[in-house]
Amino acid sequence: MTYLRHLPNAITIARMLSLIPLVWLMLQKHYTGALILALVAGASDGVDGFLAKRFGWEGRLGSILDPLADKLMMLCCFSVFVYQGHFPWWLFLLIIGRDVVIVLGTTYVNFFVGRLKVATPTLVSKVNTALQIILILTLLVSLSGLYELSTINQLLFYLVAFFTVVSGLHYVWLGFRIKQQFKQGRY
Repeated sequence: MTYLRHLPNAITIARMLSLIPLVWLMLQKHYTGALILALVAGASDGVDGFLAKRFGWEGRLGSILDPLADKLMMLCCFSVFVYQGHFPWWLFLLIIGRDVVIVLGTTYVNFFVGRLKVATPTLVSKVNTALQIILILTLLVSLSGLYELSTINQLLFYLVAFFTVVSGLHYVWLGFRIKQQFKQGRY
């Protein structure tokens, strides 16, 4: 039964593969189907996390794949929304810019300062991710015609922008702090 320990990673990989039909559904403007698929993918994210923690099946690969799957899903959805004119360019660029800064900062610290430990996301980053996911879902609900949520979507645009900036600045601050700790031999 040791093969079951790979189940969370298999679920995560399936979630990544679900991006193909999700993007296709969105491009075909089948937003109800896209919403259902996004909700199933979100549920699978909870299931793989539960299984990994409950049975001690956590590992380095899962700690990389899981957030990567989340990022890819958000990037794909936001890209389609921008392409279709349902999402502001400035917010898309802000989200991408934050992620690029984090990746570059992490790469710099790993190569020029010292090897980083795999860390859990910060609280502000978790709030940012949750708001981005809620925004994707509310946009899909609106576009599917189930409910008109344009006022909520507008509010979410600004909340996501605020938390994207705050979490980006927080990671930059953490990067400088980690660099100082390496210099002092405390990391």
